Amino acid sequence: MAASLNKAMIIGNLTRDPESKQTPSGQNVCSFGVATNRTWKNAAGEKQEQVEYHNVVVWGKLAEICAQYLNKGKKVYIEGRLQSREWDGPDGAKRNKTEIVAENMVMLSGAERGGATGSTPFARPSAMPIMADEPSASPDDEIKLEDIPF
Repeated sequence: MAASLNKAMIIGNLTRDPESKQTPSGQNVCSFGVATNRTWKNAAGEKQEQVEYHNVVVWGKLAEICAQYLNKGKKVYIEGRLQSREWDGPDGAKRNKTEIVAENMVMLSGAERGGATGSTPFARPSAMPIMADEPSASPDDEIKLEDIPF
């Protein structure tokens, strides 16, 4: 039997503040965007740059951590798996989206706790990853579109 691998690893900056919600069953879920840049020189020696935008979804305790400590512009390392979903839009057209379902996250820029009372630094060794303490949905579990709150 041939093995397969579904692994995504990106380093980039958040394009928006994380959006945190709960499924009807009470499961925490957080979503945000990450932009990654690629630079190279073309044949004429001119610098070229390409930006890719990635949708990230995080579940469970790691979702709570992301919602609390990440915000737009922060640099982050995300490790997880690719997942695609498809649905019918309100106009009847087929829609689809590919997301990175994050299993590990490392904050690469200064993480601060935001709030009405100001900011408090979150002290943590920068090389220590924050990982999901409970496994995300197994490949055998079906995630239904109605369970995803955004």
